[in-house]
Parts: sequence; C-alpha cells; structure tokens
Amino acid sequence: MTEYEKMIKGLLYDPGDEEIAKKQIPYLDKLWEFNQLKPSQTKEKETYMKEVFAECGDNNYIELPFHANFGGHHVHLGSYVYANFNLTLIDDGHIYIGDRVMIGPNVTIATAGHPVDPDLRRKNLQYNKDVHIGENVWIGAGVIIMPGITIGKNTVIGAGSIVTRDIPENCIAVGNPCRVMREVSERDKEYFYKNEKVADCF
Repeated sequence: MTEYEKMIKGLLYDPGDEEIAKKQIPYLDKLWEFNQLKPSQTKEKETYMKEVFAECGDNNYIELPFHANFGGHHVHLGSYVYANFNLTLIDDGHIYIGDRVMIGPNVTIATAGHPVDPDLRRKNLQYNKDVHIGENVWIGAGVIIMPGITIGKNTVIGAGSIVTRDIPENCIAVGNPCRVMREVSERDKEYFYKNEKVADCF
C-alpha cells in the first residue's frame, strides 16, 4: 500500500512522501495565486473554488487570506457559504460544509492528527479523519474544530471554542472543550441579541 493510499484510508502515513508532494504542491501554487486576488475579483474567486474544491455549490464567498494544506482540494462546499478572514482548513482529509454555513474570522478546521506515542511521532507520521459540518451552522470567531468531528445542522459554535467531540443539531455550544449550553428555542425567534427584539428591526 502506498503512502497516498494510506492517507486516503485514514491510516498512519508519511505526509512528506514524494507522491503526495507531487499531488499537493500544484494546489498550493494555485492557492498562492488565489490569495493575491483583489476583493473585487469575485468571479475569479468563484472560478478557483469551482476548479479546485472537491465540490462547490453556488454563491459562496471566502474572505482572503485563505489557508489550506491542499488548497481546498479535499473540501466539499455547499451553497451560500460565507467564510471570514484567515480561514484555515487542514484538508489532508475531507471537510464537508453544508449550505448556508457562516464561518467567523480566524477559524481552523483540522482533519490531520499525529500519534501520541513519541516513537511514532519521530517518524513524522500523520493520520486524517474527515470533518462534517451540517447546513445552516454558525461557527464563531477563533473556533478550532478537531479531526473527525461532526456538527449538526442549525447549531451555533460560540467564539473561541475548541470542538473535541461531536455536537448535535439545533443547539448552542461553547467552551474549551466545547459543550452544549442550550438548545435553540422559541425565544430565539423573538430576540436576536439579549433583550433586543427581532420585530423592532422591521
């Protein structure tokens, strides 16, 4: 089994393998070019996502700079996704992001991990576990999502949280490690911020 085949299967592998590097570097070169685009070059941004990402829906927008180990080539993006500045996707494994997900600034979504055993780590070994983010999720600023995590639809992950376990749908979760604080409720339909009413905005 080649190192690339091990990588795809989520097994321990050598990420510095020559075959893997040959596949990875062209995407990193394209990513460098992507990060040079002007804010007004929205069509060029969309072209990059459609050509490089594993899947890409419509009406997505990523603020630059954007960082990704494979340039986003292992990212599966729905439609109407917005990502703020400095999104980092450790996309050695696959990252699935549903429709209408909002991602705050300085968020990291990681699929790559390393063995705890120090002798294995000396061999520079790595493994990848896919991340799944459901539709209509809001990920706050500075969140870190660890390998293998699933976040259910309609959930809010509070700013600065470190997500080390799966989070169910329709809830608000915060902290380090990230834990469910409460479910999304009927009150959230009436109030958008503390005691400020949605009805007062229309």
